[in-house]
Amino acid sequence: MSAFIFDVDGTLAETERYGHRVAFNRAFADAGLNWYWSESLYGKLLSISGGKERLHHFLTHYVSNSESIANQEQLVKQLHAAKRHHYHYILHNGEIGLRPGVKRFLKEAYQTGMRLAIATTSSLESVNLLLATNLGEAYQSYFEIIAAGDIVPQKKPAPDIYQYVLDKMALSPQAALAFEDSQQGLKAATMAKIKTVITVNHYTLDQDFSDAVLVLDHLGEPDDRAFTIYNAAFSVHQSYFDLNLAKQLLQH
Repeated sequence: MSAFIFDVDGTLAETERYGHRVAFNRAFADAGLNWYWSESLYGKLLSISGGKERLHHFLTHYVSNSESIANQEQLVKQLHAAKRHHYHYILHNGEIGLRPGVKRFLKEAYQTGMRLAIATTSSLESVNLLLATNLGEAYQSYFEIIAAGDIVPQKKPAPDIYQYVLDKMALSPQAALAFEDSQQGLKAATMAKIKTVITVNHYTLDQDFSDAVLVLDHLGEPDDRAFTIYNAAFSVHQSYFDLNLAKQLLQH
């Protein structure tokens, strides 16, 4: 059977712009630091996968006196833990919904017996909370596997997380379709030889997605048309992404 494998941050929901970035800034304020990640700065930092890795990069390249900060590793751990607390609070409050078409498509795929999986660098706890808030506890039956966090040695754009999912599902790359939002995610999926659909967001709109089979602004709804940005497979005349289109992309 074929399977659909989903990234989370930026793909299922706009978690980066309205969740993680906000949570990082609240963690900085809690620690008495005068750091602030604007939307433009955060867009640059997104080239680094993983929250702790992003903090290390910020300290190295953006903090002028970073060498004088004692025990940087401990500071990163403390800030990341505080950020996770704030991010979970945002999710608990229901402040971050799923992107257009995501809930509809997941339900359609699940109800027709398609295999579903998650492949993300976000923590498992954060993923579960986002899904439970937006899909209810039924989400646990949707996904055959949720591969998240530090479960593999290297994060995207390395293909490790996708190769892990393929191995656990005993699935060939040709039988899978990945859903991503960024160039890093696309590289990870294509290096694992998986066809990839991209739904761009505020931070990734201008990135190179020429290796994707289809690039949309979002999956769309019957009353909220999806705009096709790039199509490498065949002419798409539908106003929104559905299961039939997904199957056509797999078979093409």
